[in-house]
Amino acid sequence: MKRLSSVLFAFVCASALALGGCGKRDSASETPAKAGGGEMTQLNLNLASVYPTSLTLVGTATHKLSDKIKRASGGKINIKVYEPGALVPGLESIQAVSKGSVDLAWSSPGFYAGTDSAFNMFSTVPFGPAIPEYLAWMHHGGGMELMNEMFDKHGIHPILCGIHPPEASGWFRKEIKTVGDLKGLKMRFFGFGAKVMEKLGVSTQLLAPGDIFQALQLGTIDATEFSMPTLDEKLSFYQVAKYYYFPGWHQQASILVLFVNKNKWQAMGDQQQAIIELACGDMVRDIVSEGEATQWRAMKEMRDKHGVKIMRWSPEIMQAYEKAWKEVVEEESAANPNFKKVYESYSQFRENYSLWREYGYLKQ
Repeated sequence: MKRLSSVLFAFVCASALALGGCGKRDSASETPAKAGGGEMTQLNLNLASVYPTSLTLVGTATHKLSDKIKRASGGKINIKVYEPGALVPGLESIQAVSKGSVDLAWSSPGFYAGTDSAFNMFSTVPFGPAIPEYLAWMHHGGGMELMNEMFDKHGIHPILCGIHPPEASGWFRKEIKTVGDLKGLKMRFFGFGAKVMEKLGVSTQLLAPGDIFQALQLGTIDATEFSMPTLDEKLSFYQVAKYYYFPGWHQQASILVLFVNKNKWQAMGDQQQAIIELACGDMVRDIVSEGEATQWRAMKEMRDKHGVKIMRWSPEIMQAYEKAWKEVVEEESAANPNFKKVYESYSQFRENYSLWREYGYLKQ
């Protein structure tokens, strides 16, 4: 038994050394490591979420992430998750990380686009790639480097921590038969998709997830897009609007990020950083697989039980959306050097990737 314990200790210590631990003193910790003992120091962090934690997938992910990190660290890294508005308003959570008033935020870069529209490119892109291609650009095509460079200037260290399947295109009270039917509508919309809708006569505004249903119910907005069927069902939009449009041309894949205050991140030990990064990598797997596995159930439930009419945009309207998006790209490229730089990286990667996309996959 003594020999077995020694072997196990040596194995654990070797694993910890690979992650930068086992005896290394950690400047970010609240309690110094025991000399030569290899014990990780205690780290307590607070996290502000833009999504209510009761919200399927994107909201429940916060506690899953916290649990993974706590388990992997043996209870040495504790993250306390706060609901939107508990520490700061949900839409201000990333800004709070930048200022250092919050340690972590669970959100998406597009919610920081008021600072620079180019941040939208790291959230989702109209008529953009599916999950594999988007992750390929982010991790192996320069996307992560560009995102890190931009957030670094704001005192934030971003970690890609999730990506989810296509969203629905929106909830409407009446059928949209022509492009003209969109004109004059007031609609909640996210990211660059909002700029596309505005070109077609829609008045858009960005609302936090928890505020959308009430705005739709009270008539403050006429229509809304939010997310995937599982999330939309949770927010009960079907009680107010019955026409549910697909495909989600504006969000074919959507990235979720754990935003860490830069000073807090730099003060962490290598092992602490590694545990958080590995937990985020595992969250990508969780969110992709759960997201793909569950959408049909929500669609079927809303259609069969709540009378939702699942609709597909006409070719005419899809063409109008795509034309408007190309105009937005031209305007943003002319107005914002950061957008131009990021979009050129993104579009060059997609052009090269197209050979693989064309020949590597079955045409569905």
